[in-house]
Amino acid sequence: MTDPTSATPCDLTVVIVDDHSIFRSGLRSELDPALHVLGEAATVDEAITVVVATQPRVVLLDVHLPGGTGGGGAEVIHAAAPLAPSTLFLALSVSDAADDVVTVIRAGARGYITKSASGAEVSDAARRVAGGDAVFSPRLAGFVLDAFGAVAGEIAATTDELDRLSAREQEVMRLIARGYAYKEVATALFISPKTVETHVSAVLRKLQLSSRHELTAWATARKLL
Repeated sequence: MTDPTSATPCDLTVVIVDDHSIFRSGLRSELDPALHVLGEAATVDEAITVVVATQPRVVLLDVHLPGGTGGGGAEVIHAAAPLAPSTLFLALSVSDAADDVVTVIRAGARGYITKSASGAEVSDAARRVAGGDAVFSPRLAGFVLDAFGAVAGEIAATTDELDRLSAREQEVMRLIARGYAYKEVATALFISPKTVETHVSAVLRKLQLSSRHELTAWATARKLL
């Protein structure tokens, strides 16, 4: 049996996901014959089923797809990737909008190219992704660098803020931000309500916040809940 993680130009398996049958047919006919198309899908639900059933090395994935809960290509990745651990996803879309690029890359796609690419270019991109590279159409790479540079900065800033709090203060902070009452926090952490109040005061002071409502907004914005 061929090891799906060691694909070569002669054994690379792919699935094409796009809601336009004419595009799927055209792309299939233009791909390098050495790329073996195991299946096609037109919706989020169909894509998840086909990817899990066939376990391709690379999925050529449109960003905007009908079905599912409306998450498009990103939803396909979130649902299928855990069940197809050797499969990689290459976004292939008419859209070159920064939001679309960032959303699907954050979901786990290993590259993003536009539909203006030729069959030969798509074939080459699929091989490169299978080989471990990240592949982007030239003008899209900047979106990814900018977005993930900003994310890295946000993570670093949040880490710095959390470092100001003790482990117990962080536990109290999360429960209070989720809407727990002081007595409920005290029960959950086996401490007194007075101790909870002391911790909350310390958290607000260290984070320079003025109320538990601001604390909830602060924690929500940093995805700490």
